[in-house]
Amino acid sequence: MSWQISQSPTGSVEGALPCDHVREVASRRGREASGSDVWAANLMTLETTLFEQVADAVRSLMAADTERMQLRWHRRGVKVWFGGEKPSRAHYEAQLIPRRHVDGHDGMAIEVGFHAEHKELAHNERLLQQLFTHESAWRSELGDEAQAGVFLGADNWRRVSEVWLEPDLDDPELAFEMAARLIDYLRAIEPILSSDGSNA
Repeated sequence: MSWQISQSPTGSVEGALPCDHVREVASRRGREASGSDVWAANLMTLETTLFEQVADAVRSLMAADTERMQLRWHRRGVKVWFGGEKPSRAHYEAQLIPRRHVDGHDGMAIEVGFHAEHKELAHNERLLQQLFTHESAWRSELGDEAQAGVFLGADNWRRVSEVWLEPDLDDPELAFEMAARLIDYLRAIEPILSSDGSNA
């Protein structure tokens, strides 16, 4: 079995701002600290370990399933793909995103699912149409939570993914829940794409 795991530096983040400091800075600027301000402060201290835990859980739960799976985690998410060491533009991801890309409101969200991020729109559309052709197969596994269509925040890309609004980053079960749901997408979608080489 071959695993390629790339990661950003671990450990504490120098200069991370606690939430009370964020509120103090916001107050000096004449406004209340928003949810995004506080979330950003939490992110600086929590996200590195959070997504490292997600990566470890995915690696452990998928260990017996494939020899081609590659994995990389970073400060804002974790990415999984199949094939060579270079990340594929067709991949699976669990990541933190601005909530404004979802419903226009302030705040943050977690997105989990499949991404088609090729430069050519036609390539991304072809992958999405391939998945629509077999929607009954993956829909039975992923349920109504999975939404297929335009990527959140990038009109040229496509996705089959779901969004969790305002996640509790202090939840000790969050890392495992993200890993388990990401694996659901891997197991539901990858067999469809790999059957005809679409995810090559």
